[in-house]
Parts: sequence; C-alpha cells; structure tokens
Amino acid sequence: QVQLVESGGGAVQAGGSLRLSCAAPKLTYTYSSLCMGWFRQAPGKAREGVAAISGAGGYTVYADSIKGRFTVSRDNGKREMYLQMNSLQPEDTAIYYCAASPGCLHGTALLRDTVYSFWGQGTQVTVSS
Repeated sequence: QVQLVESGGGAVQAGGSLRLSCAAPKLTYTYSSLCMGWFRQAPGKAREGVAAISGAGGYTVYADSIKGRFTVSRDNGKREMYLQMNSLQPEDTAIYYCAASPGCLHGTALLRDTVYSFWGQGTQVTVSS
C-alpha cells in the first residue's frame, strides 16, 4: 500500500524551476508529528538526501549540493510537503522520493535514508542543458 505520493516532476531546461509535492493520504500518523524528507537517485548513483523538515516546519536542513536553490516546506492541514526547485541544473536529473519518519532528529541525520520508515514511489525530474 502506497503511503506517500509524489507529484510535480517533469522535464525542464537548465535554469528552470519545478515544484514537487508529496501527499500522505493513507499514512496513519498525526502528520505534524512526522519529520519529512526529500531524496533523489540519479542513474548509477546512490540515493542522496536533498532536504528535510521537522514536524512543525520550523527546522529545515539541506544538502550542500542544492543549498540556496531548493526550498522545502509543508502544509500540515493538507498533509503535504513541497520542494521548490529553482535554478535547476542537468546534475539535478534524478528520481525524487519523499519519505516520512515518526521519529524526528535534528541536523544532517535527517538526510540519512535509514531514518525514514515510509517512502513514495518517486517522480522523475529531467533537466536538459
């Protein structure tokens, strides 16, 4: 059973923007108690933590590779998380996944995939030069 559903992926040219969404319609937790994260996996590469956000949304952490270009946010009333991606580059091409963790940590630990218990199926982002 799919617990998280990503949307918003697509193909853009370098310098463009996309906004990814992650919905949690069937996750049986109080949404605001969950830490949420975005990960990506490019062909032939390991999965990489991109951004994460605390339950109330007051704490965020980003990978150095996307800092200043991507912004993570959430709407607890809608049970959704977002990733605004600006100034996209070809190296951002990957499948992007959202994930949820019932236990919240702080710091770069939130960018480790082992922290997360629930995952979406991913959405493809392709950036052409």
